[in-house]
Amino acid sequence: QVQLVESGGGSVQAGGSLRLSCGNTRNMPCLAWFRQAPGKEREGVAAIDFRSRTNYADSVKGRFTISKDTAKNTLDLQMNSLEPEDTSKYYCAAGGCGSTWYDTGRYNYWGQGTAVTVSS
Repeated sequence: QVQLVESGGGSVQAGGSLRLSCGNTRNMPCLAWFRQAPGKEREGVAAIDFRSRTNYADSVKGRFTISKDTAKNTLDLQMNSLEPEDTSKYYCAAGGCGSTWYDTGRYNYWGQGTAVTVSS
């Protein structure tokens, strides 16, 4: 069932940092991180495409950095200055580029999710 594999989640205090990793992105040109908290819709956090163009949700811009290693088929999300509002389950996604970066329908492959908890 699980198509991609995330790691790096955990619990930190506000202001702390975590780095999430996603393995085997299947040579897909468009990659992204999403998150979904209980009772909330799944939302795009950050994305990177084949031109290494990046997009970020306004809520994380300046704090999170998405990066990839195309040769190694890996995707990372460096999260700094974490806030309680960042508490969520984070998913990596990979797929084509036929729609907007924050459209879940763009992505063919998804990870199982990794939990991030930020305490105040």
